[in-house]
Amino acid sequence: MARGKFITFEGIDGAGKTTHLAWFRERLEDKLSPAGSAVVTTREPGGTPLGEALRELLLHERMDLETEALLMFAARREHLAQVIEPALARGDWVLSDRFTDATFAYQGGGRGLPRDKLEALERWVQGGFQPDLTVLFDVPPRTASERRGAVRSPDKFESETLAFFERTRAEYLRRAQEAPHRFVVVDATLGIDEIRHQLARLVSTL
Repeated sequence: MARGKFITFEGIDGAGKTTHLAWFRERLEDKLSPAGSAVVTTREPGGTPLGEALRELLLHERMDLETEALLMFAARREHLAQVIEPALARGDWVLSDRFTDATFAYQGGGRGLPRDKLEALERWVQGGFQPDLTVLFDVPPRTASERRGAVRSPDKFESETLAFFERTRAEYLRRAQEAPHRFVVVDATLGIDEIRHQLARLVSTL
């Protein structure tokens, strides 16, 4: 069985990535089913019992910035070992709502943790492992804020300032520019039908 592929959805809170993830999974399953490959959907932080417990702390408890980054990567190491790597090895595809790009964007860009510290943790936890494809849903922070306010009570990240999300968005876009072979940037201000048309074309190329 050939190794599966790892696809991540990224974007600031309110960009709409989670809205499109289930739809994308269905299209991907339709494409892969003749070959017998399954699609595993997961998320970060989370994806394992330990990861989900850490998620509750990370989203709701105030903590030192370096503690926050270390917990993100601790959850990620467990996620890789228990879910992502085994699925890819058996030929399944993995679709994750966030991965390491989010840590660089939020803890690095948004919170200001030096990039070299995040890169050291990335090397330790992942080696050279990276997603095969990252779909970045890009949206102005003010638009994202209006969307968030309309649908749910905010967690500690969603409660951050527009300036925080400007920095987070800028880091996402910097990383996309740095790795154009891996990233596809979607204009998340478009309507749902327009975005899904783009995603359908993307699935056809996989």
